[in-house]
Amino acid sequence: MDAPESTSTSLPENAYTELAPGQAYQPIVPATEAPPETTRRSLGWGIFLCVLFTIASAYSGLKVGQVMEAAIPISILAIGLARIYARRSTLLENVIITAIGGVSGSVVAGAIFTLPALYTLQLNPHPLQTIFICLAGGSLGVLFIIPLRRYFVREMHGKFPYPEATAITEVLVTGERGGSEAKLLLQATAIAGVFDFFVTTFQVWKETIDFQFIPVVKAAAEKAKLALRFDATGFILGLGYVMGLRSSMILCAGGVLSNLVLVPLIWMVGRNFPEVAIYPAKMPIAMMTADEIFKNYVRLVGVGAIATAGIFGILKSLKIVAGSFSIAARAFKHGEKDSGLGRTDRDISVTAMLIGIVVTTLGMAVFFGSLKPTLPVLFVGLGLTLVFSFFFASVAANAIATTARNPVSGMTMLTIIISCVVLLKFGLSGSTGMFFVMAMAGMVCTALSVSGQTITDLKTGYWLGSTPAQQEKVKFYGVIAASIAVGITIVLLARVFQFGEQAAGDTRTVLAAPQASIMKVLVENFVGRQPVAYILFGVGAMVAVIMEMLGVPALTFALGMYLPLELNSPALVGGFLSYLVTRKSEQAGGSKGRTMRERGVIIASGLMAGGALGGVFGAALRLLPWYAESRVKTPFYDIDSISQLVSVAAFLGLCFYLYRTSLRTQAEPNPGA
Repeated sequence: MDAPESTSTSLPENAYTELAPGQAYQPIVPATEAPPETTRRSLGWGIFLCVLFTIASAYSGLKVGQVMEAAIPISILAIGLARIYARRSTLLENVIITAIGGVSGSVVAGAIFTLPALYTLQLNPHPLQTIFICLAGGSLGVLFIIPLRRYFVREMHGKFPYPEATAITEVLVTGERGGSEAKLLLQATAIAGVFDFFVTTFQVWKETIDFQFIPVVKAAAEKAKLALRFDATGFILGLGYVMGLRSSMILCAGGVLSNLVLVPLIWMVGRNFPEVAIYPAKMPIAMMTADEIFKNYVRLVGVGAIATAGIFGILKSLKIVAGSFSIAARAFKHGEKDSGLGRTDRDISVTAMLIGIVVTTLGMAVFFGSLKPTLPVLFVGLGLTLVFSFFFASVAANAIATTARNPVSGMTMLTIIISCVVLLKFGLSGSTGMFFVMAMAGMVCTALSVSGQTITDLKTGYWLGSTPAQQEKVKFYGVIAASIAVGITIVLLARVFQFGEQAAGDTRTVLAAPQASIMKVLVENFVGRQPVAYILFGVGAMVAVIMEMLGVPALTFALGMYLPLELNSPALVGGFLSYLVTRKSEQAGGSKGRTMRERGVIIASGLMAGGALGGVFGAALRLLPWYAESRVKTPFYDIDSISQLVSVAAFLGLCFYLYRTSLRTQAEPNPGA
């Protein structure tokens, strides 16, 4: 028997805007309906896609440092899979498939950013240890985001852009609805997929534009370290469009401060000491490029700003979090049906959540105990892991809701630094100490990565009408499947490849594992009792305080400081196009204006979906032995002036397509036809 039809296949007008006082958001599938969600079909496909994308993402992440964006491609696959059954899959079943499958990228990020360091440190973890680290971190990531759901998803409705959740929602809704809008989504997806695939996989033209073929620009970069960069890809253009002008401007402003103020300032001072290496760098500033100054100094300022902005975010959400526990307690006492909670606002029970936290904590205690640390190190380390995981859940949710960028590596670096500083006071040392800290970092890294991905799914479910409790439960299936898959994959890869740098006498091929290599250096330095760059973290903290005093979203600005400028600048272009389309739609008014806004979001979502698919295909090609970037190479690729100008022209073509196609509306129907 077919599932009951939803009352609507279009998002409400207030889906992306703030609600008026007393107004409530009504999702596509209302709380009064209960179509199939967690079925054998959705569980089976979700777990299968989760394992598949986990294995592929683990290899590509270790090879090039880039984890696949799994959720958007999986949402597209879910739409296609829905049509192969006699009973077509419901919209909410597709949400479940995406929720489970999307866990793959987040667990992989937590694993490959940390666990390969254990191999480069010659600590050689057991396969069960790698699996447990991912499993514990992923479980904490889901459990700790549940009490924050109402704040980020419901109370802040319309105040956060949720770029990735918007793209997934538009894919699922447009695919469900079909018609001309589905064709438009597929068109935008195909254009961005082909564009991003070729520009990021082969040598057709330069992906990153720096204009250094112009003598004045090159002189500014060399003599003053004023380096401008622009990543001309469709994915980031669509991301900026969904973010909107204000958020993209704040994000880019943080990048301007880092790259065009702090980097030149550090260079101006440091160039006067050509033979002195100033900690934490290991080479003199006078010998550094702008990128090296950013990585060694300015990025740590960004980490301090992100951490401080996260504290502000937690303080702002405390009232709603307390309210969430109050609602959960009422539901526990009186039963869910009598607590006033509708289906679309019902989390897993507070009992289940607490049991999950206790069981995970006990498992972590046994794991840490097996490393044979002293009791003070065991209890302090366990406490730090829990505190960091909960604290960074809020940071990750805020970052993903605003910019779709999760500062995973920065927060993991902060975890390692603070953990080492604290645990060294309790006698932590040697190889056991390094293993202990890296295991903590792996759990925290996985937790914050999974937290960010989970809040994306919960927001998607909020827009569409899923049951939060169902989404939260199936996340654990994804965490288990992804943890086992990535744990086994890393162990197998470690036998065939070596991570990080070429070791003397080892002829195996090297997988760069760039993030894990950074973590390894940090652990070695701090366990070796190197000084901590407190001033850099403190400067970042003060920047976040200033942003709060000015009423500017501090975390968005801090993320802009931390991320490379080439990722921020194209987002600003997308935000500006969003502003132009919104202005035109306001002038048109009525249904015509709304159609313009809807088309703009659909096209931008298609650009994000296509860019993600292009990245997946590109990463898959890298698994093949015959792959080489030069396999497809244009004659002008190595000529910077031509290659970059072609890249500019191609990117402007994407911008023109996004703008003009958004404004193109169908002719009004003829009543007499």
